[in-house]
Amino acid sequence: MKKLLRDTAVTLIGVILCSNMAVSDVVKGQKIYLKKMKSKCAISGSEFAGKYSQDQWEEIYDAGKLKDEVKKICHGYSIGDEDTAHLYDFVYEYANDSGKIPNF
Repeated sequence: MKKLLRDTAVTLIGVILCSNMAVSDVVKGQKIYLKKMKSKCAISGSEFAGKYSQDQWEEIYDAGKLKDEVKKICHGYSIGDEDTAHLYDFVYEYANDSGKIPNF
């Protein structure tokens, strides 16, 4: 019985830790834009995110075209795969129909 309880607890802790690592983050996406992209894109983060509505950003991301869209908007600048999910959360959060403005 103790072994079953211990194994269950270890599994539960592992699932919790792994799920937290896989979650993307709006704030992290905002930092990525500020540190890596703003100077290349020559527009503010709110202007970048405001290029499209939330539905449009979702369609772009789901189609796997976010990196292409960044290249188009940012004059050929390319983001890494590890940044894509975070950047998507940022642009979705502050899209032109969200009513939100990023606090830089």
